[in-house]
Amino acid sequence: MRLALSLTTCLLLPVACVAQTGDKLPTGCPSGIDVKGDKALTTVSLPPSKKCKTRKKNGFLLPDPNCTPGAINETLTLDVMTMKSFVTDCVRDQATTAEKKQDTYTWYKVKKPASNTGKNQVCELDHLVSLELGGADTLDNIWPQCGPSKAILNARYFKRKDAVENFLAGQVRSGKTSLDEAQKRIAEDWTQFLDDAEACPKGDCSNP
Repeated sequence: MRLALSLTTCLLLPVACVAQTGDKLPTGCPSGIDVKGDKALTTVSLPPSKKCKTRKKNGFLLPDPNCTPGAINETLTLDVMTMKSFVTDCVRDQATTAEKKQDTYTWYKVKKPASNTGKNQVCELDHLVSLELGGADTLDNIWPQCGPSKAILNARYFKRKDAVENFLAGQVRSGKTSLDEAQKRIAEDWTQFLDDAEACPKGDCSNP
C-alpha cells in the first residue's frame, strides 16, 4: 500500500522534517508503529549547505556523518520487529517517498546510473541503520552507496553491507548483542562487521 505524498514542504530541515507520505500503517502491519519515527543519532541540518563526501574505511565507502548520521525509528522495537506481521515494507517509503530520496544523489554529487536495476545495479539508496535494525526511513539515514562498477553484483558495496545487516539482525534476535548497540555501531562503521558477517551470514553461528 502506497500512501499519497502530503503537501508538507521542508526547507533547511531540522532532521525530523521530511516530505511525509501519511500517518497510517500499511494493512496487516503491527499496530503501534509510527511510520514517521525519526531520531537522528547526531543532529544535522538538511538539506546540507555543503557537498556531502563519502569516506573510505577498510577499502569500503562510509557516508558523510554531516549529511547521513544515521537515524532510528524508536517505535520499531525488538518485540515489534520479531512479530510475523512485520516486514520492512511496513515503513519503507512511508516517511519519505522514493522520489524524495533521490535528493541524496544531488547532496553527494553522484550521478544516478541510467540503468540501475538487476545485475546492472551500481548504486543503492541505502539505509545506514537498516530498516530490519529499526532504522528510520528518513533522509538523515539514507545515502547513495555506489560501486565498484566493475565488480560483479554480489561484490558491490551495497550487497556486502546487506550481509552485515543480516548478520547484525541475527545477533540481535539471538540476544548476542542489543538492538541499541547494533544500531549505533553499524552507523559508526558498518565495515567492522564484514568479516564476521561473511563467515556467519545469519548471525546465529555457534561460534561467531
